[in-house]
Amino acid sequence: MNKNQLLQELGQILPSDVILHQKEDLTPYECDGLSAFRELPLAVTLPETIDQVTAILTLCNRLDVPVVARGAGTGLSGGALPHKDGVLLSLAKFKQILKIDPQRQTAVVQPGVRNLAISEAAKPYGLYYAPDPSSQIACTIGGNVAENSGGVHCLKYGLTVHNIQQIKVVTIDGELLTIGGSGLDSAGFDLLALLTGSEGMLAVIVEVTVKLLPIPERAQVILAAFDDVAKAGEAVGNIISAGIIPAGLEMMDKLAIRAAEEFVHAGYPTDAEAILLCEIDGTNAEVSEHILKIREILNQSGATEVRTAKDEAERLMFWKGRKAAFPAVGCIAPDYYCMDGTIPRKQLPHVLKTISELSAEYKLQVANVFHAGDGNLHPLILYDANNPGELERTEEFGGKILDLCVKAGGSITGEHGVGVEKINHMCVQFNSEELTQFHAIKSAFDAKGLLNPGKAVPTLHRCAEFGAMHVHKGKLPFPELERF
Repeated sequence: MNKNQLLQELGQILPSDVILHQKEDLTPYECDGLSAFRELPLAVTLPETIDQVTAILTLCNRLDVPVVARGAGTGLSGGALPHKDGVLLSLAKFKQILKIDPQRQTAVVQPGVRNLAISEAAKPYGLYYAPDPSSQIACTIGGNVAENSGGVHCLKYGLTVHNIQQIKVVTIDGELLTIGGSGLDSAGFDLLALLTGSEGMLAVIVEVTVKLLPIPERAQVILAAFDDVAKAGEAVGNIISAGIIPAGLEMMDKLAIRAAEEFVHAGYPTDAEAILLCEIDGTNAEVSEHILKIREILNQSGATEVRTAKDEAERLMFWKGRKAAFPAVGCIAPDYYCMDGTIPRKQLPHVLKTISELSAEYKLQVANVFHAGDGNLHPLILYDANNPGELERTEEFGGKILDLCVKAGGSITGEHGVGVEKINHMCVQFNSEELTQFHAIKSAFDAKGLLNPGKAVPTLHRCAEFGAMHVHKGKLPFPELERF
């Protein structure tokens, strides 16, 4: 690619001050939240209109230049890792809330709007946006759609895909499409679900219509402490088996508890092996009824302490500790590797026990923080990248956790996406026919493969190499890989 030609033609679309191409200007964009992977793009563009996005994509399509769309860069799978011969398309300037409709209970927002900003804008109308990733103060709604993000309240209210109604996207050949509709359902294929979670591989999101919910009359949190992680895992299943769907059901182990407590002073019991945070919301009557029932279940499940937040301030403080767990763990180790897998709830005790055994085998500490209600695990592997070989050992350990999730009947990702981090493990979860279908869908939207290339879906050749490597090491976890 002739860089000068690209910059010259980009200069006909955008002002020069929003086209970055010097190394010092590109470096802030070299990675997303997964800083183990870094790459400088050829150029960074910061458009602020849909017409500009359309023109940039049309130009890149004509010149065969790869394009990687980026929001706030808080992703944890390398999904926004730049392409060294491509354009990084930042949507940071798309940060307007275009409309809030209290009657329809919707908000129309640009992709660069922060997740939390939607709820802040909707609050005067008695409404809020339910999905709440831990990074909600910084992450943007466009990235949430691209990764199908969840959050601590996804057990009851669902993921991003369940809370959006319509999106506008621009394809690589510059076509503006409206996916979804103004009603609660739309005719034809469910392209809205297809685009949600597609990790920027099919189109670039330029507008999102989200669903808003009435702020509950009351919300209350119970904190339960356990002297055994397995008991806490069993308690999760007991709550769900009782027919109660909490708004949030989160679990943290001892290492995560201590880190979060030291970081935000949330009032967590630091002598506990694990804690559960269980939130119930709704009417006063139903919250009171369910709180009493859950306290009973937790005590019967072996909790050593059960504490109900005495007021709204304490409820928010309990959640503040949980949402600050990731940065808190960053204060007790030079580096950590955040995994993201999903398992059936009934497998929680077994999987946690196995992760503990792997931790001892690899001599690397693990802080477990996860959405226990829907089985979405976030083991944080602590390491020091300055020690030779430790990053590679950490990545191998992380791969074992993903293998474990699949063997337990789960998935290699819950909400962080595949990106570059887990692309090899797509070969573990899916067979050749399924991967071929994924590539066919990609080709239907992006025949040249220019949008976020090399991410999320591996080639069959790559899977063959990955399978051969595991066979050679005698560690092939699934016979399916022998077929590639």
